[in-house]
Amino acid sequence: MSDEGSSSHISSSMYNELRLAGEFCDAVVKVEDVEFQIHRVILCNCSPYFGALFRRWSTPEKKVFDIPGLSPYIMQLIIEFAYTGVVSVTEENAQELLLAADQLNITEIVQTCCSFLGELLCPKNCIGIWQFTKIFYSFELQCKAYRYIIDHFEDVVSSDEFLQLSVQELTVIIERDDLNVKNETAVYEAILYWIAHAPEERRGHIAVLLPKVRLALMSMDYIRMNVMSNELVRNISDCLPMVVDATQIMCHIMTNRASVSGFCNPPARPRLPSAILLAIGGWSGGDPTNGIEAYDIRADRWINVTNNVERPRAYHGAVFLNGSVYCVGGFDRVEHFNSVRRFDLTTHTWHEMAPMYFRRCYVSVTVLHGCIYAMGGYDGHVRLSTAERYTPETNQWSLIAPMHEHRSDASCTALHDKVYICGGFNGTECLQTAECYSPETNQWTMITPMNIRRSGIAVIAYADHVYAVGGFDGNSRLRSAEAYNPRTNTWHAVASMLTPRSNFGIEVVDDRILAVGGFNGFTTTYNVEYYDATTDEWSEACDMEIFRSALSCCVVSGLPNMAEYIINRDELPFLNLEDDAVDSGDSI
Repeated sequence: MSDEGSSSHISSSMYNELRLAGEFCDAVVKVEDVEFQIHRVILCNCSPYFGALFRRWSTPEKKVFDIPGLSPYIMQLIIEFAYTGVVSVTEENAQELLLAADQLNITEIVQTCCSFLGELLCPKNCIGIWQFTKIFYSFELQCKAYRYIIDHFEDVVSSDEFLQLSVQELTVIIERDDLNVKNETAVYEAILYWIAHAPEERRGHIAVLLPKVRLALMSMDYIRMNVMSNELVRNISDCLPMVVDATQIMCHIMTNRASVSGFCNPPARPRLPSAILLAIGGWSGGDPTNGIEAYDIRADRWINVTNNVERPRAYHGAVFLNGSVYCVGGFDRVEHFNSVRRFDLTTHTWHEMAPMYFRRCYVSVTVLHGCIYAMGGYDGHVRLSTAERYTPETNQWSLIAPMHEHRSDASCTALHDKVYICGGFNGTECLQTAECYSPETNQWTMITPMNIRRSGIAVIAYADHVYAVGGFDGNSRLRSAEAYNPRTNTWHAVASMLTPRSNFGIEVVDDRILAVGGFNGFTTTYNVEYYDATTDEWSEACDMEIFRSALSCCVVSGLPNMAEYIINRDELPFLNLEDDAVDSGDSI
């Protein structure tokens, strides 16, 4: 602490001791029936309100000052802050203290309370804090609370505060494109829950709320079993045409699935994704590519966001960390890279970062605790067992303990504070083995081998398991997949992919595993499919524009310019239902 800071601290302590002893006090602040002896100059220094109160709004002879609208407890906190520069903000007093500080124009307490409430946000209180900002207006806190509601809607619905929303507030929330829901059924069920809280008063609001639900994004079975059978929907005349329109659009999409994946019509307008998947680089048409495509899972569309300044790269690793994409290692037909390139997704610029200790093609890369791990690979001469870790704050790589196996064409993921790596090729054979690394002990531990040898494998953490998908067993490309349970150290088979593939991209978006591109045994593919653990099924997704293998995928979120990586909803086609030939009567 500096001398100036020490002096200030001693002065504050001394002034407060004088106040507590009642010495040299020259005024009394009165709140309700409680009196506080104070020194005018100290309160003047704390707030311009007190400066005006003591100098302009009263005579010099006046000694007692009544402060309206505050409780004695809050006045005590404010006076203590004036003398010590410290205030105790709690969940119980934050809002009352904020209103008092605003009334008395004490900006430091206002800012402290706003920051406290912003950090306090959770599903149970975010609506209350948002509504509080209508009484005390703080643009920053209001935006943060509202953003929290939109981003965590499914959790917020179960709170008591959700039931207190007005119909106008609920309507504005659920009509937003950026409302974060994994399935549109959550929005429909939320409005039924809200109505059921006060059915006599709210039942008529179904006609206002139902049009804001994207009914055509549900399944036909759900529409029949849960929407058409609902008493409110059947009895409110305005609701039936909405459902008919939605089913017409659904039939059109199912009939024309190859060419249509979404419309801008309100019942079918896709919500905005909270995260997007990037497919980066790879091998395409006999050469490495620098192509980057972004997948908008809610619209089931890919868009090309390639930055042509970047050098083509394949058999590399890509991860998202601190708002940027890092491309690690790889190969461009000429050179095996030890280089690391960071792509700033906001400015669309590439930056050279510190190189790795080893050249690594066919490398395995993941993120754990804010660091990048790069393991194994091929340096142009031998398969590697070495591993290293990158710390972005220092832009430095450091070697960690080597793996038990030499592995290229393996794949890795992070789960429960450990790094897991599975399969690969050791220069002689495709591997069945797997191992995990603990940063705490800097040790690798062999785990139960997979059921099948897999090189060119894709590995991802999902549903508290490590999933090992596809690959090459030495004879053929694989469709099969298996999941490792770290609690039991066992593997079990899960549903096989629709398409065999090796050297493909894999990621989890919206609680689904996406398998992207790769080599199917005959050709490089742009085919994409996704897996849902709740149904243990793989389903087709929209194909990429670029067919490629040896690509790497990562999921990005929280970008200020997310709109640049998603489909503009207003540019989706509009379906004129009057011209559509679908027989809506058969669809219900």
